[in-house]
Amino acid sequence: MEIVIIGAGVIGCAVARELRRYDVKVTVLEKENDVACGTSKANSGVVHAGFDAKPGSLKAKYNVAGNAMFDALAKELGFAFKRNGAYVLCFDKADEPVLQKLLEQGVENGVKQLEIHTGTQIREKEKYVSQEVTAGLWAPTSGIVSPYGMTIAYAENACVNGAQFLFEKTVCGVRREGGKTIVDCTDGTAYSADLVVNCAGVHGDDVNNFINPEKLKIVARKGEYMLLDKAASFVAEATLFQLPTKMGKGILVVPTAAGNVMLGPTAVDVDDKDCTDTTAEGLQEAYEKACKTVPSLSKRSVITQFTGLRAHLTTGDFEIGFAPCEGFYNVVGIESPGLTASPAIAVDVAKEIAETYKLKRRDDFVAKRQAPPSFAKMSDDERAALIARDPRYGKIVCRCETVTEGEIVDAIERPLGARDMDGIKRRTRAGMGRCQGGFCSPRVMEILAEKLGCDIAEVTKNGKGSEIVTGRVE
Repeated sequence: MEIVIIGAGVIGCAVARELRRYDVKVTVLEKENDVACGTSKANSGVVHAGFDAKPGSLKAKYNVAGNAMFDALAKELGFAFKRNGAYVLCFDKADEPVLQKLLEQGVENGVKQLEIHTGTQIREKEKYVSQEVTAGLWAPTSGIVSPYGMTIAYAENACVNGAQFLFEKTVCGVRREGGKTIVDCTDGTAYSADLVVNCAGVHGDDVNNFINPEKLKIVARKGEYMLLDKAASFVAEATLFQLPTKMGKGILVVPTAAGNVMLGPTAVDVDDKDCTDTTAEGLQEAYEKACKTVPSLSKRSVITQFTGLRAHLTTGDFEIGFAPCEGFYNVVGIESPGLTASPAIAVDVAKEIAETYKLKRRDDFVAKRQAPPSFAKMSDDERAALIARDPRYGKIVCRCETVTEGEIVDAIERPLGARDMDGIKRRTRAGMGRCQGGFCSPRVMEILAEKLGCDIAEVTKNGKGSEIVTGRVE
């Protein structure tokens, strides 16, 4: 049996990995030149506890189930994850009944250990939280994860287990022909499958509407973020929410798995599903609302800004399952808490497909991924041993994040290795520090050119059309 997955975000990569537990051919088509290039690289990285989602919804079901899988999964696949807990903060005593409703909703969803704390109790744990906070809902099972690190880990493991990834494949049509589902791409190629699994993120409705008589509508919900230098990491240990609104969970002050703090996201519905521009207005909104939570925040700590797009399905819930047309399966509308839900979604999707098509389970599946070495996190003895094995690990390329030449080479040579500067950044953090690549970029470009066998003028930031230099000065 042949299965084609459209989209190499966290959902597509997780589904690919879980399907390769069975005796089935899996091909993943991605319109960008790498995995994790859409929503999966630009989100809050929060592993939600599960009190937000409406009881009985797919969001509630998969949020709680997915959350419970993260400790074991992070160890198995070797990606960064920490249970740092989360607060939902209330700034007016009149709104405190909302916290009680969230607690009750969380209990109904199966969330454990929820408590309501007073403002004083909160500030004992989070001393930079505003004096205006009167109370908050404490969710200790909430966590933080590297969303792109998690996606890359899923993709590498799927690849090692035989999944094929094809990049720069923009889908322009899906049709039935000769008992197969055919996926047409803008480069003139076409891919035949017994089943197509739609994991196309904000473009999931476009893919669905090519073939499914039941049409879907996804709205791209734009969220702008500010990232703070690690020197400002002291401002928050837990993830700090404000009371949610109809547009989402509001502006967060959230630690990252790498040790920074993020502010955001905003929430604005946009027509352009590929618009990831930042705006002065959006960033100012994110900053001002974050300052309501932590008044001592300073713009001087901001080292970069970015925008992510959430795939908001107008039904308000995830869309998961076989479509009424033959050979087509939807996993779409996976907005927040989609990252948290992804492990559980992938397991259930693969199980349903396997049961429907009577797939045989493999006995040679390799579940564990060997995580890449992280020089910055090693002890001196571990560093010395690594350098003894490969002297390239003794050459620091990125000073801000302590990333070595050995790590950059490894990122290129690994399964589905990096092919551009952003790919190196997502895999090693080279260029993610205070100077944002000002020091390390020339050397990273040289290593990429050498390992890819190309001229340095062909090295790109993020694929064709983003070349960094135009040529050489003789």
